[in-house]
Amino acid sequence: MELRRTLQLPLDDLLVVVREFLNPGVSRSGLDRCLRRHGISRLADLRPAEQAKRPSKAFKAYTPGYVHIDYKYLPQMPDETARQYLFVAIDRASRWVYLELKADKSTRSASAFLKAVREKAPFRIHRLLTDNDKAFTDRLQGKHRQASGAHRFDQLCDELGIEHRLAPVRHPQTNGMVERFNGRISEVLATHRFDSRQDLATTLKRYCYLYNQHIPQKALEHRTPIQALKDWQHKHPDLFIRQVRNHPGPDK
Repeated sequence: MELRRTLQLPLDDLLVVVREFLNPGVSRSGLDRCLRRHGISRLADLRPAEQAKRPSKAFKAYTPGYVHIDYKYLPQMPDETARQYLFVAIDRASRWVYLELKADKSTRSASAFLKAVREKAPFRIHRLLTDNDKAFTDRLQGKHRQASGAHRFDQLCDELGIEHRLAPVRHPQTNGMVERFNGRISEVLATHRFDSRQDLATTLKRYCYLYNQHIPQKALEHRTPIQALKDWQHKHPDLFIRQVRNHPGPDK
């Protein structure tokens, strides 16, 4: 109950934590009954009224390969002279996530990250959504209304055959899927104490592993991202470039 009140995790996320650290045999229904019995089954009841959000419009259904990318500032660690940046990619259809830590938020870092995502993703990336940050494009910056053709990230998308879409200015909710995952990362940062840069990197990569392999998502009908990808591959193998594989347990 204290974990629920402190971390304010959704039921499926809380189930993963409880199974790993408290009771491997707990069932989802049993945990749900316990939360209801203590009157904390709804996260909204644990949050101040001012944090209530308007319901968001659901994303249109897509096949794997429509990827959202963004970056997030990270806190500076005791052994660092400057803070790092976390680049995150999430597939719209399966919620599969890939992340990397970078020393800066430059176009070079963004381009290197896109290449890594393309290498790691088991599906073909056909469409990409970013915001209008200078790391990703020079469109809609200042007086520009069309692509200059000179921005390295835009050029890379063209070379890879990826359609690069931009979220409307002042409408971050369009890229809300990656923003919500970044919110999960913020919760991890708020509930851990990190002693070093390596400690931070290890924790974030392990969370990404758990998220993909072991945390069921309500939007995926309580499947994990990897389970969703395996189902997609079974039905539409033409969308994939390598076999989707899951792993038996957390990578410790």
